[in-house]
Amino acid sequence: MIDTHCHIDEEAFGADREEVIARQKEAGVDAMIVPGVNVASIETVMQVCHQHPGYCYPALGLHPEDVKADWQEQLAIVEQAIRANRNELVAIGEIGLDYYWDKTFKDEQQEVLRRQMELAKELDLPVILHNRESTEDILRIAKEVGGRGVFHCFNGSRETAQQILEMDFYVGIGGVLTFKNSKLAEKLDVVPLGRVLLETDAPYMAPVPHRGERNESRFMIHVAERLADVYNCALEEINMVTNTNAKQLFKIK
Repeated sequence: MIDTHCHIDEEAFGADREEVIARQKEAGVDAMIVPGVNVASIETVMQVCHQHPGYCYPALGLHPEDVKADWQEQLAIVEQAIRANRNELVAIGEIGLDYYWDKTFKDEQQEVLRRQMELAKELDLPVILHNRESTEDILRIAKEVGGRGVFHCFNGSRETAQQILEMDFYVGIGGVLTFKNSKLAEKLDVVPLGRVLLETDAPYMAPVPHRGERNESRFMIHVAERLADVYNCALEEINMVTNTNAKQLFKIK
């Protein structure tokens, strides 16, 4: 299994990060994509990935929740870091739009997203897109700019899924699929397995039966098992196909 979205660099893992990573390897997790979210995470993401080359793969970006009044200065620093580390990065992300908490910088979020997606095209990197209550705008911008990537933590409608597929993007599936009241499984009937990526968003969004705990990449097994039910196939096929998808998108071995 490849975890295509794991914030292993964050403080939630500060006390036992090395033990956690060792535990994931023992549990059969083959690799982790580690997305950045702001200026501070440039250092933490690159550090953990340098400590675990060939296992932790870095992405850098400015998350929409970090788009504030000083967004131009922050974006400039992130863009500089992306260019400086281009040969090591597997993606630009986590980027996107988030209107759930605060719409104060809605227009600025869109500008930051557009500029980062354009940079991704210039540098031939995929994007990791965060979308929360902003589907119409993020789809519009993604269609206008183009490129390739994944819609992280997908939990949208069939219509949204179809538009994502038409752009040749992937959908990232995590713990939400296992939640008791989730309707996500029934919406995946329009999504071929060849467009699905496994992810955790660790330390957040732990799947059943670990809800309320700090999430870890090894908990993806519960998501994979649920996907096997959804696609009516063996667990081994889920792992094989999603690994292949991740390697193709992020160009990792």
